[in-house]
Amino acid sequence: MFSNLKLNDNEAIYIQIKDHISSMIDKGLIPNNSKLPSTRELSQLLNVSRNSVVLAYEELKSEGIIYSISGKGTFAKSKKNLPDSIWNINWDCLENDYSKTANKMDIVKNEIPWRKDLISFKSISPNGELFDIEELKKSFLNRLSIEGHKILNYGYAQGYKPLIDYLLKYMNAKGVDTANKDILITNGFTEGLDLLLSSFIKKGDYIICENPTHNTAIKIFKSLGLNIIGIDINNNGLDFDMLEENLNNLKDKKIKFAYITPSYHNPTGIVMSPENRYKFYNIMKKHNIAIIEDGFNEELLYSSSHIFPIASLDNGSNGVIYIGSFSKILFPGLRIGWILCDKQVISKLESVKRCKNIHVSFLDQGILYDYLSNGGFEKYVKKIRKFYGDKFTFAYECVNKYIPNEYVLGDGGLHIFIKLKNIDSRSLLLKCHENGVIFMPGDIFYVNNSHNDTIRLGFSRLTFEEIESGIKTIGNIIKEIAK
Repeated sequence: MFSNLKLNDNEAIYIQIKDHISSMIDKGLIPNNSKLPSTRELSQLLNVSRNSVVLAYEELKSEGIIYSISGKGTFAKSKKNLPDSIWNINWDCLENDYSKTANKMDIVKNEIPWRKDLISFKSISPNGELFDIEELKKSFLNRLSIEGHKILNYGYAQGYKPLIDYLLKYMNAKGVDTANKDILITNGFTEGLDLLLSSFIKKGDYIICENPTHNTAIKIFKSLGLNIIGIDINNNGLDFDMLEENLNNLKDKKIKFAYITPSYHNPTGIVMSPENRYKFYNIMKKHNIAIIEDGFNEELLYSSSHIFPIASLDNGSNGVIYIGSFSKILFPGLRIGWILCDKQVISKLESVKRCKNIHVSFLDQGILYDYLSNGGFEKYVKKIRKFYGDKFTFAYECVNKYIPNEYVLGDGGLHIFIKLKNIDSRSLLLKCHENGVIFMPGDIFYVNNSHNDTIRLGFSRLTFEEIESGIKTIGNIIKEIAK
């Protein structure tokens, strides 16, 4: 703040110092209540007598421009509260289409918010009370002890190598051939999908997805200017006739990707059969359309043996990109996901990742790796399968008992999807809110915001009593509306 003060011999030094500080405060270059150098520091900085600085400070104090606090120092006291003129940029005019779409589709801003006094079926996040906090503490201390300061410094864009190696073995155990494949660690599923699409699509490209599908995926598709081809899901699963018809009608269009969630699909909760996974893979292979597989909640298979992901059908090939995350079952606050695909693709994505945010927190990755590798995850998964399995069975029974419906979808997971009988879900939501219950209206999961006669009920954080009470309330209000 004193770099441009040039002292001259024509005027007393203390006056020059006083005028300089006064001018700086008046212009707002020394903010109100900001600390000034001590008289000794300033005299040494300007190479002048300390008495000159003391005199300057005394003059400034007498004029009310600065003040001192015993034992703390000297501070600026600006009388100028507002600038001479207000600077007002019209940010609405500068906002681009990406931001407009993101804001328009932001369900946190635009849907009814959670409150403690509500029975909320909105969330499909894991129940944090099931987390093994003591084991996580051990993993934190253990990893910090092993890595020391290294894990607190910058890391690598691709990710923490021990975690990458663990996940490669983890995917191999799912039946995926990881030869010529690699992994990039991401900030959850959302960044993984955004990184991938940002790297390989152009505005106006086409993408296939289930309809309904993950609301965040739709938001990313629309924000990036993609043309979305929605393939209906009904009580019989994915409509393959509709898929084939769209592919035949769009032969001259460049369809870049097909996005699919084969296990515990969000929002319907259905699990695609092995036969339909094989069928879908071969259709995409025939039309040379790369598949983005969302490995959503695969670990929560309650009632049968493991169903291998679509990526396991791609052994020796490079047509499937798998995006995985533990966020819906384990420590979502760590925000760790991964992309598994062809090594050349990972190399490209690594550079894009480095361009955007350098890397995912190495400390978080290290803690998660330690927890996973020490056997805590296997014990946790066994526990939550029963916990959420029992909740799903109970919620499913309550829905069929209390809610009049056309059909109910869900094979497990953390939510149930309901097709109502000529009931507008938005009107239903408003009435339910008045009675202390909220849920996710189904229209937000459709590519064209249609099907306003559907709802999604998430039950992961609710007690059995809340589940039954809430579902009973929804059913009673539906019956009142239908009268």
